[in-house]
Amino acid sequence: MTTDTRRRVKLYALNADRQWDDRGTGHVTSSYVDRVKGVSLLVHAENDGSMLLESKIHPDTIYHKQQDTLIVWSEGDNFDLALSFQEKAGCDEIWEKICQVQGKDPSVEITQDVVEESEDERFEDMSDSAPPIELPPCELSRLEDISEAIANGLTSQIRKDKLAQAIESENYIKKLLSLFHICEDLENHEGLHYLYEIFKNIFLLNKNALFEIMFAEDTIFDVVGCLEYDPTGNPPKQHRQYLKQLAKFREAIPIRNGDLLAKIHQTYRVQYIQDIVLPTPSVFEDNMLNTLSSFIFFNKVEIVTLIQEDEKFLDDLFTLLTDPTTSDAKRRDIILFLKEFCNFAQYLQPQSKETFYKTLISLGILPALEITLAIN
Repeated sequence: MTTDTRRRVKLYALNADRQWDDRGTGHVTSSYVDRVKGVSLLVHAENDGSMLLESKIHPDTIYHKQQDTLIVWSEGDNFDLALSFQEKAGCDEIWEKICQVQGKDPSVEITQDVVEESEDERFEDMSDSAPPIELPPCELSRLEDISEAIANGLTSQIRKDKLAQAIESENYIKKLLSLFHICEDLENHEGLHYLYEIFKNIFLLNKNALFEIMFAEDTIFDVVGCLEYDPTGNPPKQHRQYLKQLAKFREAIPIRNGDLLAKIHQTYRVQYIQDIVLPTPSVFEDNMLNTLSSFIFFNKVEIVTLIQEDEKFLDDLFTLLTDPTTSDAKRRDIILFLKEFCNFAQYLQPQSKETFYKTLISLGILPALEITLAIN
């Protein structure tokens, strides 16, 4: 069994509640397996070498590569799996092997193009396999047409995939956000209501590539702004004000890792969008936003991992927490940070979670809590 950290992965499986269960940490390889007559992905546990996964790479299985270190696919109709790689290089290597087996270019992020169907499938899905979707010009006078075009794109998976490709390739999200600024400046409520419907339906496309665009630092607040103008609500919600002013992230101590700080901000905002801004999930189709849930889940795992790897940050944090000269207000900020940190840690696998809590104990969390509980 290889000990190459490039191939070190965590295996996840999506459960019946559409939550990711951690199935263990191990090392992934790809090799031909006689029993299944094909190249398979094999994951052996790093602690005892037991087999965690044997998955044949079928020529028609749809594999998704997400966030540089994640590969997601479905085994059968209702069994989704994910490999989260420790290093991007390892993810790239396995992705190249998958693409090689399926005869695909490794530069793609999804291995099965929806337009590459057999003639029989084309005939059976004639109503769905319309020509590539052409979006209306992104102009103020065409917002109604745009809203209708995007709503119509939700009628089948094929159309959703084509619509997502069109939105991404035409830089359509940023064009729409430019119209949002114009509508707000002009107090064009009809246009703002169309933009609400447009972005609500873009979320329903359930595409990680579009989430990456919408959740970027320079776009996420405008996306939230579009979702403030629910046609059924009056007056508009104040989600941006809450995120910018009432919910400012207070660093217990300075976070020097810029990537970590950006990931914390992004995760908090996306969680708020999922929990508060978007309509109640029950009104959506089944599993409509599972990719959004996965986006948040893997962000949280990455945050915990980055913090655990920063020994100086944790040392400084607990030194400040146990210092008798630390103000009560500062100590409360640290405790609130640790509370959220522990909340994110619930997504770790059992072995990693145990190590995590042992680390906190060794750093002195118990006496620190005693001091905190004594605060009036």
